[in-house]
Amino acid sequence: MEPLTEQRPVSGPVVYGFLRLARASAARQAALTASLAEYCDRHELQLSGVFTDRDAVAGPSSAAFTGLLDVLALPDVYGVVAPAASHIGPRAIVHARSRQIEAAGARLLLIRHAGPAHLNARPGGSAKRHDRGSSRVLDAKTSGP
Repeated sequence: MEPLTEQRPVSGPVVYGFLRLARASAARQAALTASLAEYCDRHELQLSGVFTDRDAVAGPSSAAFTGLLDVLALPDVYGVVAPAASHIGPRAIVHARSRQIEAAGARLLLIRHAGPAHLNARPGGSAKRHDRGSSRVLDAKTSGP
């Protein structure tokens, strides 16, 4: 009898991660990269690399973003994963970059939605934040292709 598909090593859609870390520590970068990898594992995506933009005032065509656009032109790339829209770029250019990703035929998958968080009361008066994920950004486990 043939094993079930879930028991076979099957590659998921290929995605690349993107982080914007102008003044972040190595520990912060490692934690964010791990969160991208966990997201991809949970959603059966193959994280093939992570591009990191360290320029705080990067324009629409930073070196990291240009590299990301280059790999999106490869065959069989599904999309880009990022922790939040703010990682795609500064507020002034995030929409332009999102359009470029989509124009390349890729999806942008965001781990955290940028909309308002919903708070649910918990016993003891504390609140728990519930973020809704977007299907628009992808990320990678490594530090580049």
